[in-house]
Amino acid sequence: MRFRNIKKNRKPAESKESQKLTYAPYSYRVKAFITDMFMIYAPILYIITYVAMSGKEDFQSSQLAPFAGVALYGTIYAILLSKFGQTPGKKAYEIKVVDTKTGEYLSFFRAIFRFVAFLFTATTLLGLFVPFYRKDKKALHDLICGSLVVALKK
Repeated sequence: MRFRNIKKNRKPAESKESQKLTYAPYSYRVKAFITDMFMIYAPILYIITYVAMSGKEDFQSSQLAPFAGVALYGTIYAILLSKFGQTPGKKAYEIKVVDTKTGEYLSFFRAIFRFVAFLFTATTLLGLFVPFYRKDKKALHDLICGSLVVALKK
């Protein structure tokens, strides 16, 4: 730090290297996903099955009920990502989803797009193995929508 800056009580501007993001381990991402399934998706399915419908048989015979559950989960997921950058599972493992270029939270529509891209990636299974071969640990749905999952610094 230069003497002039010390004398005028100025702090030096942070360099790009100090703002470098730490990529979240893939194992944390999987654990966060499983936690979210139990904390968000399971209660949604329970409410749809036993409150909105009259039981398991009606839920299994309906084609709309599972779609409604996934749509509601996707909406809640997108709201949490756009507002806080993380879901309860991601918060438990101290990871966040941010924009690759700016480092800011995703917008609601990009978070919805990320969820839909995740559904496509998960059905093909190909995109879920991409992080094992990439340095930045991005899955296919992260590459498609320009997001990055980072670990929070302690």
